[in-house]
Amino acid sequence: MANLKVGIYCRLSEEDKNKQSETDDSNSIQNQKSMLIQYALEQGWDIYRIYSDDDYTGSDRNRPEFKKLLSDAEHGKIDIVLCKTQSRFTRELELVEKYIHGLFPIWGVRFVSIVDNADTANKGNKKSRQINGLVNEWYLEDMSDNIRSVLTNRRKNGLHIGSFALYGYKKDPEQKGHLIIDKEAAEVVREVFTLFSQGYGKTAIARILNDRGIPNPTEYKRLHGLRYQQPKKKQSTLWKYFAISNMLVNEIYIGNMVQGKYGSVSYKTKQNKPRPKSQWYVVEHTHEPIIDRELWDQVQTLINQRAKPFSTGEIGLFARKARCISCGYTMRSRKMSDGRRYLCCSNRHVSKEACEGAFISVKKLEQAVMKEINRLSEEYLDKDELEEKIEFQNHYLAQKERLEKDIAAYQKRVVEYAKCIRELYLDKVKAVISENEYLNLSKEFTSEKERFEKLVLEAERQLADIEVKIQTGDNRRQLMEQYTKLEKLDCEIVDKLINYISVGKRIPGTKDVPIEIHWNF
Repeated sequence: MANLKVGIYCRLSEEDKNKQSETDDSNSIQNQKSMLIQYALEQGWDIYRIYSDDDYTGSDRNRPEFKKLLSDAEHGKIDIVLCKTQSRFTRELELVEKYIHGLFPIWGVRFVSIVDNADTANKGNKKSRQINGLVNEWYLEDMSDNIRSVLTNRRKNGLHIGSFALYGYKKDPEQKGHLIIDKEAAEVVREVFTLFSQGYGKTAIARILNDRGIPNPTEYKRLHGLRYQQPKKKQSTLWKYFAISNMLVNEIYIGNMVQGKYGSVSYKTKQNKPRPKSQWYVVEHTHEPIIDRELWDQVQTLINQRAKPFSTGEIGLFARKARCISCGYTMRSRKMSDGRRYLCCSNRHVSKEACEGAFISVKKLEQAVMKEINRLSEEYLDKDELEEKIEFQNHYLAQKERLEKDIAAYQKRVVEYAKCIRELYLDKVKAVISENEYLNLSKEFTSEKERFEKLVLEAERQLADIEVKIQTGDNRRQLMEQYTKLEKLDCEIVDKLINYISVGKRIPGTKDVPIEIHWNF
């Protein structure tokens, strides 16, 4: 009989990293490898591969070697997963249940961690693995709360806690949390503010910088070896409208530390969401300003004067609805010398390399949209077969499917916690755990069970609403009947019917402009 194949998994935790160089594994990783290799050899197992994630937390589900380990386990390449402790594999109770107690047995994979004696071949210690998972979950939550408390305190004291300094500044090597001016970049910042105060628009300023070959903030930091946020996809080195726009309203340039614009959704995810301005942390006079107060006030006054929101008529008819078919940027409205309104792509004026451009009059776009709405309504009312002609974007079925999956997942967690509570009681009766341990764990399990029961009720309520809408039937016919023989569009009609419109560049030799309408129905 062939020896069992083992996959050794190592992970460096945040609290014990001690790297020798950027390319070497940490001492902790090396120690884990030595310990686990020796243990595997003593058991007579064949080592299939060593999976090593350095500088990753136990709550990170996207660890590259962790994901590779799971893939190899699923495809039968290994028989055993071996770790130093269960927490090295994961600190999340959900993943303990999903993999160690769920999928691993299905895949025929045994899980072993040598320090805390977790072994799925030993059915008797399943409860201890669950308790370990729960303790690790509490650890994650407590650690997250502690880190958040420390960061909040540093923000309130005006200390910079970001990984990257704002363009125009550098991190002070002599004082942690303090910013110092980057003289070369600061000159560009001053020029941007000065040009805007002299009447130049944001797109015009971007073009001036691009024509002079000045790299945008990300490219500047890359060229100078400064830390910067890596873009998810290859990014242009050109200045864009929004880079100028964001710069002109950032109080950091007048010496105020502004932080906390975004907050994490949960300690289990890296996803962030915007926070209201009232929840930002703003501390004045924390570092040397690049822009003096007089110039700042002048620029803010100009910005407020120019910020005239589109409300009625042609000006705002397609606000945030028209997009350039070439680059995807939202097209902006401009009033020409003849008094007519046109939509054009912002990137068109940033640089010749940025975008080939899109340009159309509001009137022409309005006529094209009205013509298409009238055509669709007539076709639907005449033939009653509009759904065969158009790909509708009805999300009700997708929402129903998602909610049904959520309910099933929540109900499963309710059952799991109910089972844990029963098993805890049996352990107490058998004196496996103390009365105090039983009360504490039971309270936690009961609380979680009740939380998931509430989630089930809420999801079921949402599902009932969706079911009513589905049973009532789609309202396409009624919707289109409201808009037959249109002679003029308004903002309400555009907002109700249209998701967005892609506009292209005029076809050479003709007056035709490519238009793609993406409907809401």
